[in-house]
Order: sequence, then structure tokens, then C-alpha cells
Amino acid sequence: MDETRIAEERIDRLAAFAREMARGGEPERAREAVRLARRIAERHRCGVPRRFERFTCDDCDAYLLPGRTARVRLQEGSHVVVRCDCGATARYPYGE
Repeated sequence: MDETRIAEERIDRLAAFAREMARGGEPERAREAVRLARRIAERHRCGVPRRFERFTCDDCDAYLLPGRTARVRLQEGSHVVVRCDCGATARYPYGE
């Protein structure tokens, strides 16, 4: 198996683990999984999946759950605004 493919599989597993830990009420374990996944992606020069990237905070590495650890709003002009509990804000386009 190719090293990059192994790294991508591990990142996917860590993303699923972080999601489950965040949903289960263990934000610190989710944060550690997010950090590890990002380190693996940097080391192997492969990116993290878009869904994983958009559901994690760049500032505090928290896994973002709408309504629990993040506030999600739709902005006129076709943007999604995600605000983490730490205060960091991310904006993503949606639609056409």
C-alpha cells in the first residue's frame, strides 16, 4: 500500500473518531484527534477532506457541531458563517 493512501485512510478514521468524541461529550479527545489528523496531513503532504476541514476550528482545533460548539448562520450573498465558541469565524460560499 502506498504511504499517502495509508495516511489518507488514517485521516479519515481520525475524522470519524473526532466526530464521535465531539458528539459523545468529550471535546478534548476530539481536539487531539483533529490535531493528529492535521499533523499527518502535513507530514505526508496530503490534504484533509473538505468536510473535515469545514467542521474544525483553525484556531483552537475543536470539532464543530452546529448548536453545541459552533453557531451557523446563512448570510445574504450566499455565504455560510460558522462561529466557534472560541470566537473564530469562518465563511464558506454555498449555492451558485
